[in-house]
Amino acid sequence: MLEENRFDNLKAQEFAGRLLEIINGGCLSLMISIGHKTGLFDTMSRLREPSTSEEIAKEANLNERYVREWLGGMVVGGIVNYSPKEKRYWLPPEHAAFTTRAAGIDNIALFSQYVCLMGLVEDKIVNCFKNGGGVPYSEYPSFQSLQAEETSRVFDTRLVDQIIPLTGNEMINNLNEGALVLEVGCGRGHALNLMAKAFPNSKFFGYDFSEEGVKAGRRESKEMDLTNVVFEVKDVNTLTDTNKYDLIMAFDTIHDQAHPTTVLSKIYQALKTKGIFLMQDIAASSNTEENIQNPLAPTLYTFSTMHCMTVSLAQGGDGLGTVWGRQLAEEKLREAAFSEAIDVKQIDGDILNYYYVVRKT
Repeated sequence: MLEENRFDNLKAQEFAGRLLEIINGGCLSLMISIGHKTGLFDTMSRLREPSTSEEIAKEANLNERYVREWLGGMVVGGIVNYSPKEKRYWLPPEHAAFTTRAAGIDNIALFSQYVCLMGLVEDKIVNCFKNGGGVPYSEYPSFQSLQAEETSRVFDTRLVDQIIPLTGNEMINNLNEGALVLEVGCGRGHALNLMAKAFPNSKFFGYDFSEEGVKAGRRESKEMDLTNVVFEVKDVNTLTDTNKYDLIMAFDTIHDQAHPTTVLSKIYQALKTKGIFLMQDIAASSNTEENIQNPLAPTLYTFSTMHCMTVSLAQGGDGLGTVWGRQLAEEKLREAAFSEAIDVKQIDGDILNYYYVVRKT
């Protein structure tokens, strides 16, 4: 026991180095977010030759002094390459593959914007640590637009061809022939609009408590010339439909609910017999020790503390948090009367999500 408590200088130095890596990474996250928002990564990927800070700033239509300082951070952070002799910078194609909008679903840089967003509420979260309660959704400016940017690229490439087929061939046939579909917590409605376009014989409904989100969904559906989708401002806790829908979907939204068991129960009631509920949620365990090897775990626990958990607690809710995990998710589904086997699926290349497919008996 005494030997275990003995101070180990080597371990201390290793840990200090690890902390410095974390702090550097946190600071670089802010710079990466700036690079994404200003389009600097996109600009540099378009430039065929190594370029000066003046040339990059001109191409991006940005202030050269700020661009030069940003480039310095990107160079020492190992993201941008630099020739000291010629004072020229370039973004390697291997790095562009994960930092540009052209990378599509592989663009990791956009996630850095969440770091900036969470920083805005840090003092309020600290107050919650001291006094309890939560930080309401209204304190997160532009959160919905950021989430829409993140999820749209996924839905554009995977929703119709990979995610919806998880529900089975029978459901696909039903959608082609004419089904009633509801999405709870639809946000800006992009997923629902994509489905309405893909399955014109079916009717789609989207509920969200955000008036901004519903307006965006309606606007997009009009731009897409869709007539088979309806968006409505509605708190899903007040859902009163009974035996109505063939398919109900919830994409990354149940764990944010103040009263998730209530919402899941209302979803069960709203489904037709043999109807299917498709729930996308975070791929994690309810047991902390089982998440240690998850490469996304530190990010997930941070998101939970700084947004998902606190938003629920602000409503006097359960505060499940982002990392509520598969075990608790299945428990909540059973509490809501989903008694059939819960089929938990994943998609190749998607390490972030589980897809729960369950049928109403």
